[in-house]
Amino acid sequence: MRLMLAASLANLPFGTIYAFSVLLRPIESLLGLQRTDLTLVFALATMVLTLGMNLAPVLYPRLALHHLLGIAAALSAAGLLITATAETLLHLVAGYGVLFGLGAGLVFTTVQHRVNQAEFARRGLVNGYVVSLYPLGAMLGAPLMGWAIAEIGLRPTLLALAATLGASVLGAAWLLRPPKHSAIATLAEAPSAEASAILAAPSGHQGQPGHRGHRGQSSQSPRSEPFEHRGLFLRLSAVFTLAASAGLMVMSQAAGIMQAYGAGLGASLAATTVITGAIALARILGGWLVDRFPVSQVMAGAQLWALSGAVLLSLWPTASAAVPCLTMIGMGYGLISGASAAAIGQWWPMALFGLVAGRLYIGWCAAAISLPLIAATLYDASGNYSTAIVLAGAFNAVALLVALRLRQTRTVSR
Repeated sequence: MRLMLAASLANLPFGTIYAFSVLLRPIESLLGLQRTDLTLVFALATMVLTLGMNLAPVLYPRLALHHLLGIAAALSAAGLLITATAETLLHLVAGYGVLFGLGAGLVFTTVQHRVNQAEFARRGLVNGYVVSLYPLGAMLGAPLMGWAIAEIGLRPTLLALAATLGASVLGAAWLLRPPKHSAIATLAEAPSAEASAILAAPSGHQGQPGHRGHRGQSSQSPRSEPFEHRGLFLRLSAVFTLAASAGLMVMSQAAGIMQAYGAGLGASLAATTVITGAIALARILGGWLVDRFPVSQVMAGAQLWALSGAVLLSLWPTASAAVPCLTMIGMGYGLISGASAAAIGQWWPMALFGLVAGRLYIGWCAAAISLPLIAATLYDASGNYSTAIVLAGAFNAVALLVALRLRQTRTVSR
């Protein structure tokens, strides 16, 4: 319970990164920027977030996890303070794109890793919950931020968010302090070469000759079938990246997309809340389903669902159709996100969860600079998102085909 509370406190405020669409028009009006400019800021924040995810495992042997969370809280709060006082695009890039994004990445992987060092009967469900906290934060944050911007203005709202985020993450750091009388093992203290070798060979082959059942470690060289296993990781990464491209387009520009289809400001904010809430539930559901069904079936079904949403919105481009259809596209990403975290728990040793997750989440970089940026560019040129929705459907279709090729392995022995 203490661990889940810490995870919630750490990740929920960072979920506001997915409510970025609420800030689009206020910042455009205040600073005289275009949609493409702000999409670049969001893309940079996502890329730096991914950098933080991969930097975190390098720091685990050097910093206590609660200390790392404290540093991340300071970085992100400072980034939001700079964003709140921004006068130019460069200020937004430095504050939101770099500092806020870096802190978010350090926190996300660290919390996921720490949770996966504990024993849980339903690990997929737990991982689904942890990755659901970002869209849950967006679901709660979007209407609050929209209301606050209308009541007190953009800058005070961002200042309040900075204070809330800093206090919440510091609270999580305090909860994760190890007891003074015990030594808590941290992640991946193995040499980097060994870690990379284990990453290349998922530990799903427990019970086969030459393997022993202790947290997925093998007495046989992990390089025995590197190309086959690396292919599995690359296919998993491809599905995640393609789904994230469509999902991030919806999450980062939901309010703008709704307005482009004719919805008013209030309806757009309400739709953003519904969409992010559905994505949060989908992440939990994705992890829960992997506890019961093969990963390939869960992921293929998720992308079929998302593809259906894109097709329906292309055929019926109205504000009333946009809410359920965008929700379906977002849920496709949510299901993949929860299922991916659960798949790592099945196929790789828990001691390397943070390292594997960080590498998988590099797909966020590719996703952030692909479809969301393309969609914003198309919007600036045409004033609509119709072509972007067709592209999202194409991404989902390719992800569906790749997901069907994911080979199942045995669950890691705990």
